[in-house]
Amino acid sequence: MLNKIFKKLRFLELRRIEAGIFLLLFFGFFGLLGSRMGTANMLNTIMNTAWDLLMNTVFFIMGITVLSGALGRLLIEFGVVRLLEVLLAPLMRPLFNLPGVASLAALMTFFSDNPAVIGLANDRNFSRYFKKYELISLTNFGTAFGMGLIVLTFMSGLGHFGPAMIGLAGAVIGAIVSTRLMQRFIKPILPADADEEHEGDAEKISFKSKGGVFMRFLNSILDGGKSGVELGLAIIPGVLIISTMVMILTFGPKDAAVGYQGLAYEGVPVLPTIAGWFDWLFAFLFGFQSPELIAFPITSLGAVGAALSLVKVFSTEGLITGNEIAVFTAMGMCWSGFLSTHTAMLDSLKFRNLTSKALLSHTMGGLAAGVAAHYIFVLFNML
Repeated sequence: MLNKIFKKLRFLELRRIEAGIFLLLFFGFFGLLGSRMGTANMLNTIMNTAWDLLMNTVFFIMGITVLSGALGRLLIEFGVVRLLEVLLAPLMRPLFNLPGVASLAALMTFFSDNPAVIGLANDRNFSRYFKKYELISLTNFGTAFGMGLIVLTFMSGLGHFGPAMIGLAGAVIGAIVSTRLMQRFIKPILPADADEEHEGDAEKISFKSKGGVFMRFLNSILDGGKSGVELGLAIIPGVLIISTMVMILTFGPKDAAVGYQGLAYEGVPVLPTIAGWFDWLFAFLFGFQSPELIAFPITSLGAVGAALSLVKVFSTEGLITGNEIAVFTAMGMCWSGFLSTHTAMLDSLKFRNLTSKALLSHTMGGLAAGVAAHYIFVLFNML
């Protein structure tokens, strides 16, 4: 009895300490911002930035997710994804050390988002083609293509189709690095699955619905559009919260002579200051010419939808060229908010203990994607 009371008291004490630390950090952070910007200006900037992101970025991205969702469902319904799977299957083993059916996971996440791969991995008709370490590495493989169609459509819509395609090539390289690193990390500590592999044979996995051609077409675009709306709504918290904080830590006052006015996208340029210390490194790796640009890959770690909201601002400021679009596409697609999804994905596969290895592998993969996109872009410009 006394032991239980002591445990409860210790728990309450830890909770109080945690609360105290949180309040100290919370008020310390916003207190420092408020001391630089002025409390009223800081609050107005937060609200104005969130409002502008909602009206001019979120709904733009939502429009893309609705259209791409409808297109993705049409491609699945009428067998285009199946055809692509057959064409891509021969590349899976030499590139990713995965059976041919893994191409279906890449396509599903490309047309939707990271968690789509979990539905496949938990399907016995799909998972039986994989050895255990290969199945777990699908978490990294599928994430590398998450929201790919949305990212490509967004970048292409800004008039950068060519650089976006280079970014796609960079994302593929990042996927190779991430997937193979993950397999190398976990293979020695997992027993090999004894099930026989059946590469390229996924005929039991069917997405075709019932009805005539017209009804299948109509249901596909409506259901796909609906899933696009749900995805668009799901990115709102990430865009408004993460992007607002990143913006505040990226840009200074609109007019240095006037000072802070409480306008959207004002703030204290902490991230550029820190990035400026390693400016030579980012220029060498990614070709970045402005330290503010590091905000995109940092934001992509948590939410690629939020990172996309930065592109328009960077474009307005004249900070990006084709090279930055290629690097952003590669890193945004490859990372696609993996910090916020990897733990849940591995947990659903009952391998949460491998989260640290998956995060490390995918961090390296995203960096490789950005470096590859930069140097491919440089090579194309030289030709």
